[in-house]
Amino acid sequence: MSRPQVYFTAGPAELYPKFEAYLQEFVDLQIGSISHRSGQFKKIYQHTDEQLRILMNIPTENAIMFTGSASEIWEKLVLSTVEHESFHLVNGSFSAKFHQYAQMLQKHATCFEKPLGQGFSYGEIVVPEFAELICTTQNETSTGVQMREADIHKLKRSNNDKLIAVDMVSSAPIPNLDFSVVDTAFFSVQKSFGMPAGLGVWIANERCLEKAKQLKTKGINIGAHHDLPTLWKFAKEYQNPATPNVMGIFILGKIAEDMNKIGIEKIRKETDEKAKKLYKYFENKAGYSLSVSESEQRSRTVAVINTEKPSSEIINYLKGKNMIIGSGYGPGKDSQIRISNFIANSAEQIDNLLKEVEKF
Repeated sequence: MSRPQVYFTAGPAELYPKFEAYLQEFVDLQIGSISHRSGQFKKIYQHTDEQLRILMNIPTENAIMFTGSASEIWEKLVLSTVEHESFHLVNGSFSAKFHQYAQMLQKHATCFEKPLGQGFSYGEIVVPEFAELICTTQNETSTGVQMREADIHKLKRSNNDKLIAVDMVSSAPIPNLDFSVVDTAFFSVQKSFGMPAGLGVWIANERCLEKAKQLKTKGINIGAHHDLPTLWKFAKEYQNPATPNVMGIFILGKIAEDMNKIGIEKIRKETDEKAKKLYKYFENKAGYSLSVSESEQRSRTVAVINTEKPSSEIINYLKGKNMIIGSGYGPGKDSQIRISNFIANSAEQIDNLLKEVEKF
């Protein structure tokens, strides 16, 4: 169906092109009324599990678990894998919130913090000796900064005695993470999967599970509401401990299947081409500049652009053209714009956006 507006927002974002068809299929099959203990639901969970494994090259031994949101996973992850100390790479609002969650859970949460707009490279990171969990944010949605997959892999390999977590909320499935190296990663579906909010996806390996079991054996609280061992046990049977977001799981499986038909390498290539076009345009456009100076640290999925005029002026102009972009986040609210480059944002839509900016 035709949509009156095109969303270039950082999430919730533009819906996947086939979302309406999958939603209608969900309604027609009356899946919203089935039991989450039924064989029919287990087949839905299994299909989504299998398609995500293909799409993101997730090992069979890892668990794929579903929650209500990615921020819920922050809490579950810290409770499940940290007895005393976690270490966080912080360079924006969302990585800072991950750090704050650990502090609120009364862990000794240390951090290496960078100014907004700057990223991390492997060589500059010194992990505290007693840190049990290293928390990275592959794509910082608030600032448009990414951490290269190679740096994440090197960080883990040089700290193999510690667990490493990857927040890939606004970039999955674009990063080519090696899940035989990283211990756990997570995302939510309202970004590059082009779905409404309300579903978090948590990928974890057996090292995470064993750490959670050890903490529980010691009598340490690892959460009252569906802790990691509980989620893991049910996931291996293609179930959830309680009634999950069945619609979200069903549609995610359909979208992942469609992405697999297209091919993840083609999707990544197209994403890179669109990102280059966006950055090249604003780098050379008077009145604008790129927020992230280092090209390899610029997000492939969320471009953050500095504006000389108040950002609200360009936002309102484009809204009048039925193109919805985001404002900067936090201190950049009035002086930056954020433009998503998710899978649902086609090359044609990016071209049309830039044509309108040129007229502004």
